[in-house]
Amino acid sequence: MKTTAEGARGGAQPERIDISSARELDKWSRRLDVSHDCLREAVRAVGSRAMDIEWHLRAGRSGASALRKTSASA
Repeated sequence: MKTTAEGARGGAQPERIDISSARELDKWSRRLDVSHDCLREAVRAVGSRAMDIEWHLRAGRSGASALRKTSASA
């Protein structure tokens, strides 16, 4: 029986982003197409789980896009 911590990937732990490692910071910044500072802010906002960070960043991008569209049409 799986526990909640094991998740849906058959016991695999969720990917975590370690922003204290320069190598990890570079890898994830490239993968998510964000600056190091933006990635650090996302980790502070939602924690180190890669999936949570990706959702956070996507929400921010779509929100900014919606704001630009609303401002342009006003």
